[in-house]
Amino acid sequence: MRLNDPDIVAQVTRCADAYEEALARNDLPALDALFWNGPEVVRYGVGENLYGAQAIAAFRRARPGGSPPRDVLRRHIVCVDETMAVVSLEFRRLGGTAIGRQMQTWVRGEAGWRILAAHVSIMADRPETAP
Repeated sequence: MRLNDPDIVAQVTRCADAYEEALARNDLPALDALFWNGPEVVRYGVGENLYGAQAIAAFRRARPGGSPPRDVLRRHIVCVDETMAVVSLEFRRLGGTAIGRQMQTWVRGEAGWRILAAHVSIMADRPETAP
């Protein structure tokens, strides 16, 4: 196993950039195409748990106005090998103060790089270790 092969990191970076652009435009066909097209895909959102490509697509179409606009604060990409990568992201919704987090597991198959699992959450106001 060779972590973070530069060519693979570049490929996944382009895919992650394409995802952010599609999310900002609420480009539903592009977002659908970036996710694994099958029952195996999972997306845990801020307020929903979605299993399968159909459920994820239906959620996107039911969400008025798409994802709230956001600024990306930090992105961390780890490519496990030439077929699997994890993209971790911190963001802040425009006009908000809370920090959001997104993790995506990307896999490369015959159709190219696709998101197989995603998790989006908003951080609590204070750490669990705070008194």
